[in-house]
Amino acid sequence: MSVGTTKSALIEQGHWLTVQDCKRVLVVVHTVTFGQRLREVFGLLAADLRIQVVFTAAPHAFGAGVPQYLQSLGIVTVPWEEALHAEFDLALTAGSRGVHELRTPVVRISHGAGHIKLLTDTASLARGERRSPGMLSRQHLVHDGRVGPAAIVYAHERDVAELTRSCPEALPVAHVVGDPCVDRITVGMPRREQYRRALGIEAGQRLVAVASTWGPASTFGRLDALLPQLLSQLPGGGYRVALLVHPNVFAGHGTWQVHSWLAGCRARGIATVPPEADWQALLIAADWIIGDHGSLTAYGTLTEAALLLTAGPRREIAAYSPAARLAAVAPVVSPAHPLADQLDYATRQHRPGQYDHVAALLSSAPGQFHRRMRSVLYRLLELGEPACPPAVPPPPLPPPLERWAADTGVA
Repeated sequence: MSVGTTKSALIEQGHWLTVQDCKRVLVVVHTVTFGQRLREVFGLLAADLRIQVVFTAAPHAFGAGVPQYLQSLGIVTVPWEEALHAEFDLALTAGSRGVHELRTPVVRISHGAGHIKLLTDTASLARGERRSPGMLSRQHLVHDGRVGPAAIVYAHERDVAELTRSCPEALPVAHVVGDPCVDRITVGMPRREQYRRALGIEAGQRLVAVASTWGPASTFGRLDALLPQLLSQLPGGGYRVALLVHPNVFAGHGTWQVHSWLAGCRARGIATVPPEADWQALLIAADWIIGDHGSLTAYGTLTEAALLLTAGPRREIAAYSPAARLAAVAPVVSPAHPLADQLDYATRQHRPGQYDHVAALLSSAPGQFHRRMRSVLYRLLELGEPACPPAVPPPPLPPPLERWAADTGVA
């Protein structure tokens, strides 16, 4: 009598699968933000019948929303505990938690615009040791005295220079591949008017994108100061406003709670962009970006938008990061002056290319992420690459802002 299996066919393999003898790649998704960056990577393997990609949602404090995000992409996950004990040829991850337990070589993927936030857990630092961002810190790269990942990919040569100081033992597995968001925003810039039409921006209207990272020093953490200005000081018909809130805010507080706090936005037609949405088209379409020290504000330097910053935590961000460089030169929103006047001032002061020195810190290999990243993956998998260049798709057309403005998530 044969014994049936209760595990996923992707774990059992054998005769349960139709396509066999594949190299097996595990994608470990801790948060929606990490999943969005990993999508740029596992997409490079999508059409290769020699490779089976398997997904798992790893435990994380901000893991809420990951199953729904993956399901929206048509992805079936295997349980984390089963993935830990299964054999794979390679694993892809943008996070560090628990991945040292995997029984496979791991590729760590950088996420975000440079390495902004300094390590907050300083208990394990040696006396006199500098605080570094997570992807550059020994605490996140070394386990039991040895470097964990088989490969670590960075966006910029400056990251490797910093790694020389913070964790030199990781240098042999470090690769500079560029930044996929830089490349996709650059490819999407010629479609700016198409994005504006898709969003429903009419002639004579201007779009204000308000971008917030997570944490108490973020724009959202101080929204009580900015929200009244957005609700009451911008003339009704001439401005459209979209809030781009970091997925960790939704995961940490809950979608219902975030939308409840923003309930007053609905009457004003202010759209709250869902955490799983592609945000790049919004930045390209914007006339202004009001942001904090988060990645989206830094990526805004690639667009035609005029930038304004909210006050940020200078001591908590890396001095060599794009966010720190931007904070040194961009105008800052003041509660003492009408917001519309400040937007007009930012427009008058804006000059093409004025933030090019910041944008240059986002990637030292512009236009090359997909090619370089694919080469790293196939080399580790010991497979020849497909005989065609990888595609660099522009951001997709977004839905109308009215759809996001009406969807408050509050019954």
